[in-house]
Amino acid sequence: MKEVLLSNVRVSNATSPYHNKSVSILIKDGTIQTISTSSIDAPNAENIVGDNLWVSTGWFDMRSSLNEPGEEFKEDIASLCKAAAFGGFTDVATLPNTKPVIQSKESIHFVKQMSLFQPVQLHPMGALTKDCKGEEMNEVTDMHNAGAVAFTDGTHSSWHLGVVKRAIMYMQGFDGLMIELADEKTLNNDGHMNEGIPSTLMGTRGIPNVAEWLAIQKIISLLTYTGGRVHFANISAAESVDLIRKAKAEGLEVTCDIAAHQVAFTDEDLSDFDTFKKVIPPFRSKNDIEAIWEGLRDGTIDVIVSSHTPLDTESKRLEFDLADGGILGLETAFASIISNLPKDISVDLIIDKLTTSPRKILKIEEPKLEEGAKACLTVFAPETSWTFTENDIQSKSNNSPFIGKELKGKAIAIVNKGQLVKA
Repeated sequence: MKEVLLSNVRVSNATSPYHNKSVSILIKDGTIQTISTSSIDAPNAENIVGDNLWVSTGWFDMRSSLNEPGEEFKEDIASLCKAAAFGGFTDVATLPNTKPVIQSKESIHFVKQMSLFQPVQLHPMGALTKDCKGEEMNEVTDMHNAGAVAFTDGTHSSWHLGVVKRAIMYMQGFDGLMIELADEKTLNNDGHMNEGIPSTLMGTRGIPNVAEWLAIQKIISLLTYTGGRVHFANISAAESVDLIRKAKAEGLEVTCDIAAHQVAFTDEDLSDFDTFKKVIPPFRSKNDIEAIWEGLRDGTIDVIVSSHTPLDTESKRLEFDLADGGILGLETAFASIISNLPKDISVDLIIDKLTTSPRKILKIEEPKLEEGAKACLTVFAPETSWTFTENDIQSKSNNSPFIGKELKGKAIAIVNKGQLVKA
């Protein structure tokens, strides 16, 4: 990589002495050579310059689908990395729900090796149970030693508490993390959207909040017996935020995330039966969104994720009740949050939940924003307004509800592993 100069960028990194200062950064051979509050003379460098540019350590997405191996027609590793780079992510933790499932040390090595020369580093999560069926625990120690950053059944929720108990207790031997998508299947009514007035008016089966928060309550209760660490993924209900807040106050090792798109729509926006707005968990009420913002304010919600779920035409261009749930997220995660950000929540807080918090939970060292450090950076413009079009989609799929929408906040470039990628 030739020299890269970031000119007059505001630093968002609480551990850096340059935090909230405007600096210029010269990167040479993939290493931060100079950081200066004055301009830097580098005539041979590629200059990244613009209005109101910010820089942070590279963004880390803690939840993305991985369709290779098995469903490369939806997404492969190369296109996933392109989508991530466009969205400002230097690192992505991937779900194990591939065909075959990521559940061996060999499959963990495969994912890591395939992203080795990509500008984005993939961090595979291993399947907690065999084939993600929830019935029998996998050889998690082997996967941990191979580099799995966490264990989860991904898009499947745990149903056998005995298996969950054994897994949590076993993984304490290496301080392993279980990630859980909370959904009590016996209560979700095989629903397709949030249960409420809109679902009733539309004549569509709804998924009640209780299907999520009761599943969370069960595992929190189990943690009081077992100890250990659990991270709840994609929470969406106000009651879930309250339960996790109380669990943290009681000293339990509980963390959680929300999908960035969860604050962009409510169940009222589904009246047009647009299958591109069908997600799991579903878009919920305005009250639930306000609870999410409050959880972000007070630290109850630790991380913001893309929940990137590429789906092909055959999975989405169907009647609403038949379509699969899930949308693209990597390209629009940051803009989805910033476009809806309340005035009393700072951009710095959002960046922390995209950089420091996910790495802390996964016990991955955060890159340094200092001279002499390997450059792992995201350059972004939080005030930039832009319209997301199909041409912006880097994924092999196009199931995004943001197509044609004006958004605020955009990734400009990433610098990682000696590579510069402009969005």
